[in-house]
Amino acid sequence: MYSFKSKQFKFETVRNLYFCRKWDFKKSIHNTLLFNNQPKIKIMEYKRLGSSGLPVSRLSFGSWLTFGKQISDETAQELMTIAYDNGINFFDNAEIYARGQSEIVMGKIFKNLGWSRDSYIVSSKAYFGDGGKLPTQLGLHRKHLIEACNAALKRLQVEYLDLFFCHRPDKNTPIEEVVQTMNLLINQGKILYWGTSEWSAQEIMEAHLFARQNNLIAPTMEQPQYNMFHRQKFEVEFSQLYKNFGLGTTIWSPLASGVLTDKYLKEFPEGTRLGMAGLEWLKENSLTAERLEKVRELNKIALDLGTTMAVMALAWCLKNDNVSTVILGASKAYHLEENLKSLEVQKQLTPEIMEKIEAVLGNTPERPMW
Repeated sequence: MYSFKSKQFKFETVRNLYFCRKWDFKKSIHNTLLFNNQPKIKIMEYKRLGSSGLPVSRLSFGSWLTFGKQISDETAQELMTIAYDNGINFFDNAEIYARGQSEIVMGKIFKNLGWSRDSYIVSSKAYFGDGGKLPTQLGLHRKHLIEACNAALKRLQVEYLDLFFCHRPDKNTPIEEVVQTMNLLINQGKILYWGTSEWSAQEIMEAHLFARQNNLIAPTMEQPQYNMFHRQKFEVEFSQLYKNFGLGTTIWSPLASGVLTDKYLKEFPEGTRLGMAGLEWLKENSLTAERLEKVRELNKIALDLGTTMAVMALAWCLKNDNVSTVILGASKAYHLEENLKSLEVQKQLTPEIMEKIEAVLGNTPERPMW
């Protein structure tokens, strides 16, 4: 275990660190940390979160469907410890995850492990509520955003949230009200950066324009779904947001809910995410015959590289420079430890290998001619 103030590690190399007053959005911090007091050398890369100065680990750890629901609190603590010890500094959460219980579990772990607060990044998201169904308990209106923030701080046992997301767009609340409220929370010191999740490019653009016109703080990041099967929005629709605003991204579902692994290539296994009660819709939308056939072909490429389908799929996401961090989800320690290898495997994804993958996927997004 380490913190950024401890003496248990030192910088051995620093790659692509740019010391300049004006940052090119296309450049990123890639600090390589080599930890001396670990059984093996641990490597983590860090990148600025969009146009902000906040360094976020290229791999992060999320609690959706696991904390407070699928796994025990002891397992959750083990997983967070593995993540932290391997350089992961961002832990993702939301009010709706296990109806608030996920944040309670994570908050207890923070307290148990005693990590220095300046050594990790934690997020929450607001929109769906934590179980209440009254009109004031949902959405992005000022009342719910403030109540949700205060509740998350209490559950996570922290004095501020590093990242606070609008979990979905709210058609019933003006974007102007959302921007003003997030700006207020930042000025109050309750959150450091705010962002969106599953918003359209137009909605994000409107938030930026209103913030700019009124000297308010615009959204720093978006949390979209991005994986080999879900590409159009991330690669095309958001392209101008990366260019004009330096939008940061914390992508979710990089393994397409587990479809981009080898676990479904034979019989349907027990204890998987797609087998959980209440997620039948996810199984129906994700686990199709066409996708499974493509995964079989992709798995052959992964085996030729000496890695697994899952690790190659994560490495593929990391190859996209507009990805700030890839959120990992895991219910078992060995899954998390295996997925951490994607940082190294991305170096094996040469242009030739990427072309092979592209040929199998056959879903290259169409870009505008102008």
